[in-house]
Amino acid sequence: MDLTTQWLGLTLRNPLVPSASPLSRSLDACRRLEDAGAGAIVMYSLFEEAVRVEEEAMVRFLHHQDTGFGEADSFLPDHMDFPGELDRYLEQIATLKASLGIPIVASLNGVTPGGWLQHAREIRDAGADALELNVYYVAADLAQPGTAVEARYLEVLHSLRSAIDLPINLKLSPQFSSVAHLVRTLEQHGAAGVALFNRFYQPDIDVHSLRLMPALHPSTSADALLAMRWIAILHGRVALSLGATGGIHTAEDAVKLLLAGADVVHLCTALLKRGPEHLATVLAGVEAWMEEQGLESIDEVRGRLSQAAVANPAEFERAQYVQVIDSFRSGAGVRV
Repeated sequence: MDLTTQWLGLTLRNPLVPSASPLSRSLDACRRLEDAGAGAIVMYSLFEEAVRVEEEAMVRFLHHQDTGFGEADSFLPDHMDFPGELDRYLEQIATLKASLGIPIVASLNGVTPGGWLQHAREIRDAGADALELNVYYVAADLAQPGTAVEARYLEVLHSLRSAIDLPINLKLSPQFSSVAHLVRTLEQHGAAGVALFNRFYQPDIDVHSLRLMPALHPSTSADALLAMRWIAILHGRVALSLGATGGIHTAEDAVKLLLAGADVVHLCTALLKRGPEHLATVLAGVEAWMEEQGLESIDEVRGRLSQAAVANPAEFERAQYVQVIDSFRSGAGVRV
């Protein structure tokens, strides 16, 4: 059975790829992921803000201190003696590349083109096989139109494509007015792939302390249906790689996304909950399903139920919405 797939110009042994998570901070966990069958690994995100704050603090404490004596300035430690978040990230890339036999994709989470460019070059030099951009940006400015938000993504992509030769994957949110048009535009500007979709973590309110509080709600299999729809619509219409992320927990989840047209499916919450070895369970389930269906390669699976392949393409659009509403039946004894 041939499970190989192409993603971002890389050849993977199968389409199951752990997405950015704390697991990639540990060499042992990454080895376990590789042993479980991971096709590649997306590293945890390097946050531009975290690097900047750390660097500013280092400068403040090491270079802006008033010792009181000019002769004592030479006793101040050199900031190069203190490895920071960026140094640790680059070292982890090099360690994983030296220890594993599967592609390593770095992940940048930032907001300014300048920060992206500096860190991207260093990530390339550390040996990463590709780079994922997570432009986590909440457009809360009432004066900012949607076109300006899209322009931010294009500016970052264009700047990076001019500076480095790594394949670039953009992790997108579903909150664009025209997802399909944006994906095609990103392709035209040199993106090697997109990951659909990024989950914006929402703040919560503590009604007792009357304060905002961070909240992390794990994904469920139902969350993958949004990505499934858009990947099915895009498959065959764009040439860049399509990755599905968010809500893939089981082999059935993975199969659905592959049938829709995904080149890879990303796992995160399921691996954090059940451990790296859960990837082997999902992979075995995909293989068992393919054997049951008499399919010999992932190429025979991918896009089999995309919008271009199904008998009624409108089911991926409004027609499906109407059918779902019409199919509702109230419970026994309930009058409507």
